[in-house]
Amino acid sequence: MAAAVKAKHQRLVLLVIALVVLIGAGLLAAWALRNQASYFYVPSDIASDPPEAGRAIRLGGMVQEGSIQRQADGVTIDFVVGDGKAVVPVRFSGITPDLFVEGSGVVAEGHMMPDGTFLADNLLAKHDENYMPRELADMSDAQAKEVVAETE
Repeated sequence: MAAAVKAKHQRLVLLVIALVVLIGAGLLAAWALRNQASYFYVPSDIASDPPEAGRAIRLGGMVQEGSIQRQADGVTIDFVVGDGKAVVPVRFSGITPDLFVEGSGVVAEGHMMPDGTFLADNLLAKHDENYMPRELADMSDAQAKEVVAETE
């Protein structure tokens, strides 16, 4: 009878150890990833509670009309992202997505500079529900449906 109780006790101890190890692994993973998380902000969030400079964030909003300015190096652009309540100046060096135009939605990944400019490492252009690929833009609806049906 004492052997049966000992086996139950061993299982309980193993269960407790496994639970402690599992919780420890979860806490270790959360601690390791604490600075890797990229939080999403809109310009009004940044105006009311700016993130610390250098912290990886995502900035989303609309590219303001007339704000895109290309620099002399040919790859750096400055533009302004707004949400109707606030605006944030953005600087990006690289190739912009095809859908990146004034008045369109954009999500920029990067960090805030101490001077209040957002330095983007990556741009993701968003399109609206009326988006039409360039290849299909000059076709009638019937022709576009025919081309799509042929590719399926």
